[in-house]
Amino acid sequence: MSAPEDLIVDGRGLTPPEPMERVVAALDILRPGQRIRFLIHRQPYPLYDLLSRHHYRYETTPLAEGGFEILISPP
Repeated sequence: MSAPEDLIVDGRGLTPPEPMERVVAALDILRPGQRIRFLIHRQPYPLYDLLSRHHYRYETTPLAEGGFEILISPP
């Protein structure tokens, strides 16, 4: 059996709080073994705090074209 496909949330160019709202909505539908690939134009520091409080793992990678990809995994 293969792993579930990552959910992709593209928050680039959106104004706050919409990127955060989209990620939180994606967290609610995350299935076991699934991750979220969140694309954003700046570091989402409030999101990092929320993820840490709820024990989600995340890894931030700068993108060559600008912005960041945050890979979010369930606790």
